[in-house]
Amino acid sequence: MAVSEEIYLGIGDLHFCKAPARIRTVLGSCVSITLWHPARHIGGMCHFMLPNRIRSPQTPLDGRYADEAMQLFDREISRHRARAADFQAKVFGGGNMFPGRQSSPPALDVGLRNITVAHRLLAERGIPVVAEHLGGDGHRKLIFDVASGEAWLAFQDRGDVPATRSKPCPPSV
Repeated sequence: MAVSEEIYLGIGDLHFCKAPARIRTVLGSCVSITLWHPARHIGGMCHFMLPNRIRSPQTPLDGRYADEAMQLFDREISRHRARAADFQAKVFGGGNMFPGRQSSPPALDVGLRNITVAHRLLAERGIPVVAEHLGGDGHRKLIFDVASGEAWLAFQDRGDVPATRSKPCPPSV
């Protein structure tokens, strides 16, 4: 199937659509979650930078925060008359952007906090994580194909890296 739509996500963006489409972003300590429905070939990707914030009910949802990005995904899943548990998730990012510096305590490690909350939010919805590439140093470029559910990563000077399952993350913070 030919790709008819190319979407670039900045920090806080979320895009959800039918195939054919490819969604791209660049991640550092931010995390992206891709959701894909294998039978219906619908899905999307978000790019969040922080786990959460204190928000009043009147304040609009903001995709820069993981919990709010997942609420935006919930709306899209509902709008497409689908069930969250019928999707597959892939999770990427949470990198250390300052390699060589003394590591931060876990409570201050934004990448680790983003990874932890992403896993928690997906588990709460019963969405299985089928692939992930998390942590490490530096940034990564991500492309997600809504038609096939495939994701590709590239690192500067490191070539393409397939999405793989890594070891489990620590419990929620």
